[in-house]
Amino acid sequence: MWRLQTEEGDATGIDYFGADTIVNLSLWDSIDALHDYVYRSAHVEIMRRKKEWFGKMGEAHMVLWWVPAGHIPSIEEAAQKLNTLKAFGPTTEAFVFKKAFPAPLIEVCEFSDTVASRKRSADEHH
Repeated sequence: MWRLQTEEGDATGIDYFGADTIVNLSLWDSIDALHDYVYRSAHVEIMRRKKEWFGKMGEAHMVLWWVPAGHIPSIEEAAQKLNTLKAFGPTTEAFVFKKAFPAPLIEVCEFSDTVASRKRSADEHH
């Protein structure tokens, strides 16, 4: 597994989509490994409280895609994949858990995901 971070090691301090949005970009060995982490680990307890920290996103904010082994995706690549998902829905190029596609057969691949979560403003906490 790999996760995008600042030079200081802050995985949530990247301001690509604006100051009110957190980016989480990571690589996983498989869709199953990511799914197990998101829905079957201690991460579940944190996600149950997400409404305390994040506002509701009005559009797609998570995208999954396959990358060649050894490739580290950029934040720009992640933004492009998210835009592809928004424009065309799930495809082999950009998809979601509910409509996932198998890895391409031409090369060994790793799996990437991006999540952009909108930070809650002070007035949303009430």
